[in-house]
Parts: sequence; C-alpha cells; structure tokens
Amino acid sequence: MNCKDLFARVKEMQPLVHHLTNNVTINDCANVTLAIGGSPVMATSIEEVADMAQLAQALVINFGTIDDAMYEAMIVAGQAANQKGIPVVFDPVGVGATPFRTNRAKDYLGKVKISVVRGNASEVFALIGGEVQTRGVDAGDVAISKKELAVKAAQQLNTITVISGEVDYVSNGTEVVGIENGDIWLTRITGTGCTTASLIAAFAGSTDDWFAASVAGMSTMSLAGERAKKRLSENDGIGTYRLKLMDEISLMNGDIWEEGVRLI
Repeated sequence: MNCKDLFARVKEMQPLVHHLTNNVTINDCANVTLAIGGSPVMATSIEEVADMAQLAQALVINFGTIDDAMYEAMIVAGQAANQKGIPVVFDPVGVGATPFRTNRAKDYLGKVKISVVRGNASEVFALIGGEVQTRGVDAGDVAISKKELAVKAAQQLNTITVISGEVDYVSNGTEVVGIENGDIWLTRITGTGCTTASLIAAFAGSTDDWFAASVAGMSTMSLAGERAKKRLSENDGIGTYRLKLMDEISLMNGDIWEEGVRLI
C-alpha cells in the first residue's frame, strides 16, 4: 500500500466520479472531487445513469436523501458500474434510523457489488444486522469497538469498510488501519462524511488498490480537518473553518500527507 503516490496519480488521471448523492451536500461533493484532482458528474436520471457510469472511473452511491426514483436509478447505475468493473463507493447515510433506509440498503447490497462502504459506526452496524439507536443521520452507540466492527463488516459484506470516528478505521477483512487525525469541528459542518466518500472514489478511480484509496480518502479528510482548525484566527468560526477545510483538501499532496498523517 502506497498512499503517498496516489495524490499525484489522481491529479494526473483526473478520474470521472459519477455521483448519485445527497441533495444536501451535492455541491460540496462536486467541489471536493475537483479539489483533490478528480472530475465530478451528478447525473441521476434513470434514463442516463447507466451510460454515465460506463464513462466513469468510479461511482458514489449515497442514501442521504433517497426516494423511490433515486433508488431505482442507483440500482441501474450500480449494475452498470459492476459490468464495467469500476469501484462502487456506498455511503449508507442514516441506515438504522428507519426501516425504509435499512431495508433499502440491505436490498441494494444484494443487487450491486459494493467495493467500499463508508459510514459511521451505527450505520455500518445496522448494515450487518446490529441493533442501533440513531438520531437522524448522526452516529449512535454500538455494542462492539469500531476496530472490531470494521473487520467484521468487511468480512460479512465482502467489501472494504471505512468507519469514521474519533479514530477512523479501514479494513478489508484481514488488514485494518487506524487513522488518528481529525478534529471535532468536522462533526459540526454538514457533509464531511459525504465528501469523504467522494475523496475515496476519486482515489479509487485512479488505482486498482482500493484499500489504499480508502485509507488515502479517509485520512485526507481527517488530516485536512486538523490542519484547517490550526489555521483559524481567534475570531474565526465554523463558516471560516468550512472554507479552510476545502483549502486544505485542495492543497493536500503526498508530502503534506506523509508528514502529517498518523496511521496505527
């Protein structure tokens, strides 16, 4: 696994990342994809999603504002991505909060081969059949450690699993990497989870090593959040932090990443 080299690679390849994503954060997802070096497209009509997925190098599926029409388009896009062999990054936003989301997520996993699942602990725990208590799309408590959960979910779902938290974990079922970077302010702005999925997809669209891409994407968000907080002035608030976070993502390269990342 060589995450450092992926930063130059994604800028060189400029992978097209097709998103069927959260309406709340769609603009942020597009901008983050551009900031790291990829090219975003947000086509959601069922009439064109298969064609767009065939053009793309990665696909993001995000359940944030899912409805029946979007779900059907997600199936078509996901199956087209599987046919082409490009990575599908699945963000199960809010799964575990309502039966609708949970049932649709489990149905989706049966119809589309997922390459990477990225979620908080309660979302991922719900995906593997755990009982959770959530508040909307916010994380709830789960019965096992996040590290254990990452490994168990990766094995059970047969996919790379990325779990965000105070320490982030990435596992493929045998290997597990922890990421100690981050800042509490990442939880105080909308969309950092959604945009992390975009980062992972951009890296995954640039390499065959989707495990390394997942570590690079998750750690880029966590490290950028940490660096953005350090750059705030005394009277700067959450709005300035949000802008500085985007700055840090756009400025991230292999050298900055290598110097600042804390992997365990």
